[in-house]
Amino acid sequence: MQNYRNLEVWKRAIEFCIEQYKVLEKFPASEMYGLVSQMKRSVVSIPSNIAEGAGRNSIAAEFKRFLFISIGSAAELETQIIIANKLNFTDKSVFDALTEELIVMQKMLYSLVKKL
Repeated sequence: MQNYRNLEVWKRAIEFCIEQYKVLEKFPASEMYGLVSQMKRSVVSIPSNIAEGAGRNSIAAEFKRFLFISIGSAAELETQIIIANKLNFTDKSVFDALTEELIVMQKMLYSLVKKL
């Protein structure tokens, strides 16, 4: 396929992952093994699956499968962000910024799938 490091969506997903980790540092300690752990797995899964799919140097169908896994992880994370917001673990501006960036990445992923 292609070098995943050249993909804009992968670069954004890496930056988003770093930002998400910073947000998660502020969550209650009681959530370390609950919501925080789940959110970390979800956010790391987004760029990881982009990289894995691109790095296999296989057919486009297989790369698409990994992109859809990334899309699913983004949807999972969005749900977790909504839960965190409802539990008042984040303020509205943080919630809005995270959600907005997730939507942008999901659109980019869908666009990449269509190009393949």
